[in-house]
Amino acid sequence: MEKIDLTKEFKTYYSAKSEPEIVHLTKAQYLSIQGKGDPSDKGFAQKIQTLYPVAYALKFAFKARDKDFVVAKLEGLWWYDESRYRHATIHNAPQTIPRSEWEYRLLIRIPDFVTRKDVESAVNECYTAKGIVDIKDVTFFELEEGKVVQMLHTGPFDSEPESLAKLMEFMTARNLERNGLHHEIYLSDFRKTPPDKLKTILREPVK
Repeated sequence: MEKIDLTKEFKTYYSAKSEPEIVHLTKAQYLSIQGKGDPSDKGFAQKIQTLYPVAYALKFAFKARDKDFVVAKLEGLWWYDESRYRHATIHNAPQTIPRSEWEYRLLIRIPDFVTRKDVESAVNECYTAKGIVDIKDVTFFELEEGKVVQMLHTGPFDSEPESLAKLMEFMTARNLERNGLHHEIYLSDFRKTPPDKLKTILREPVK
């Protein structure tokens, strides 16, 4: 039985250069859970730990149907109250907005053959097995970003503003406007990888 690996099937989606570039992305579907607050706090880690059991429940359910797949990389959409922090920009927002004010949607991409009903069944199965209330917050989510500017950031999260400044400069030079939420794809497992070795795709939908 062949195992589907989305990172190989969608190479454009899961790869980026070390300098800003424009790419075009089609619709994708995910497991999703929302939250708010400092990503270094316990609550953020709990959201991640809630998402993965559902991902593996789906994997094993489809493996039994001869449609096995690799659980994909963790991703995140990030935003804040732009009416309250109207002077923040792409590159200085991480430094000027308190971490407690950041909202996020954690994502794990799932194959196109997984349906909303499949996700609901996996959520119910995990809740019955584990009794963790937050599991009920995991949902099926679709996203079509279209045209985006992106680059690969190598290093700790604290140094991301340097890469974000490059993205902003690139967008300004081409008269591109933001057209969606800041998107990060964590190519490295930040729980195990040294900060200076972390690889993260930084992505901004534009028009």
